[in-house]
Amino acid sequence: MTAKEQEIVNAGDVNTPFRVLQTDNIDDSLFLRKKSINIDIKNIAEDVHWQLFIQRLKRTMEMEFGVGIAAPQVGVGRNLFLFTRIDKPGLPVVVAVNPKIVDHSQETICFEGDGCLSIPNTSGTSRRYAWIDVEYYNEKGEFIKERLSGSSRKGDFTGIVFQHEFDHLHGVLFTDKLCD
Repeated sequence: MTAKEQEIVNAGDVNTPFRVLQTDNIDDSLFLRKKSINIDIKNIAEDVHWQLFIQRLKRTMEMEFGVGIAAPQVGVGRNLFLFTRIDKPGLPVVVAVNPKIVDHSQETICFEGDGCLSIPNTSGTSRRYAWIDVEYYNEKGEFIKERLSGSSRKGDFTGIVFQHEFDHLHGVLFTDKLCD
């Protein structure tokens, strides 16, 4: 973690939400369009800075009533995001570090009601894959490989949330993927 990243993280405790970057702020918008970099996961479970970052990110997501949030949305250009497992009992929030989409369906769907904590007062219908095979590390440094799917707000849309947050790590916003 860089000194600037540590400064952002250590500006509050586990109960302090981050400021979410907004596309209607020019500096924020430029940062949200940058590609993020990987995290050295070797000692992530013991790294107090990364663990505080994850806790504050969870708090921010709760306060904003989100189903996912990516590190770049709070000014940290690293490959990490949180996503809600809508497909699991209790809707647990999962940490994805250095995530990859390693395969996906040929079929795409138009997901209605996509929105973003960084794009105020806007929602739309975005083009997404029907399913994705993913790989990532959790906050303990454990490797996870699984298939995520779901395409409707009326049921499971875990795969959609993962794709949305994954896009943030590449400087892509849901408004870039709107269906015709």
